[in-house]
Amino acid sequence: MTVEPGRRRLRDLLLRSGTLTPDWTSAFETVPRELFLPEAMWPSTDQGHIAVSRAEDPEEWQRWAGADVAIVTQWDDGRHTGAAPGELATSSSSMPSAVFSMFADLSVVDGVRVLEIGTGTGWCAALLSARLGERNVVSVEVDETVAETARKALAAAGWHPEIVTGDGLLGWPQRAPYDRILVTVGVHEVPGAWIAQTRPGGVLVMPWGSRYSGQNAIVRLTVADDGTAGGHFTGAARFMHVRSQRLDWPEYDDYLPGEGWPIDTRRSTTELPAAQIVDESDYAASDFALGLLVPDCARAFARSPQGVQTMWLFGLSDRSWAAVYFDEDDPADSQVYQGGPRSLWDEVEVAHRWWVGQGQPGHEEFGLTVTVNGRQEVWLGEPSALVPQAVPVR
Repeated sequence: MTVEPGRRRLRDLLLRSGTLTPDWTSAFETVPRELFLPEAMWPSTDQGHIAVSRAEDPEEWQRWAGADVAIVTQWDDGRHTGAAPGELATSSSSMPSAVFSMFADLSVVDGVRVLEIGTGTGWCAALLSARLGERNVVSVEVDETVAETARKALAAAGWHPEIVTGDGLLGWPQRAPYDRILVTVGVHEVPGAWIAQTRPGGVLVMPWGSRYSGQNAIVRLTVADDGTAGGHFTGAARFMHVRSQRLDWPEYDDYLPGEGWPIDTRRSTTELPAAQIVDESDYAASDFALGLLVPDCARAFARSPQGVQTMWLFGLSDRSWAAVYFDEDDPADSQVYQGGPRSLWDEVEVAHRWWVGQGQPGHEEFGLTVTVNGRQEVWLGEPSALVPQAVPVR
């Protein structure tokens, strides 16, 4: 078949990188991504999201449709209007390299039945249908408008998998058991329903992470006969989180009301340089590891009015907080302020020492087990080597 030049370039790029494997090439060529993108969309760039309109600039729209970037298709749960980006991206078309990397982790073979959690634009459901047959694909989408738009796009493209409007955390038991479950939204907790609806030996692939930084890592879980599921992480990722597990970002005034530091503020210094702790990339292994060892904590970076790199930490289960002002000229004089029941910065320092002591392991060296009672156990190297949920501060 004839493949449009932009899509051909993307196909060749993905093939060279190894992200697109030969068994998925036909599906890629059969299902153009642009058929599932809206007239107005917001591609992700190094400078943030930009607005692109097909009506105003069809060539630019087509160029971005064929690019290996994530494209926001909805802001603020549909409340957003206008061309400018909204506050919170709430639906998107994932970057193609991420899609096909997750497909590789899914390890499908002809005839397997797949449940997708998070229909979005419908492009993944169409790709799965092209590879496996639409009767073997079910996709669940929580947003009624997004689900209906996907149904229309799928039908126009000639595909008719079952699209369910509902809570994806519940799965879709009516068609269970499934051989594979693909989750295209980030989660902090793996629902028991997903494991229960997957046959023994089946595979679940999903973005998983702590609330510390919002960073995810893709985990590939295999369901065992006893109802547990476990496996390694396969790489870093950043996905929108399932709506019921989004972080309700802390309000500064709830932690530090009034002017100045509270009277019980604990002051100290740290010798840990900003370069070792401040990494705002989507793929920082240190951030992922710290989130495992410093539970119920969210971090943010900022610059003080004087231009000093600052890190803020907020306890999510109490009113603990910390602020670190990194001295880039004299790291040993970086100032630390902490308050509340926990000393969050002390916990971060200890967790960072643990990570360094383990050889600074990357995402792929960690793994996750979900027990029969739903407990999540993260491990390093092998399932018996559990990562401590919190490293004691001495």
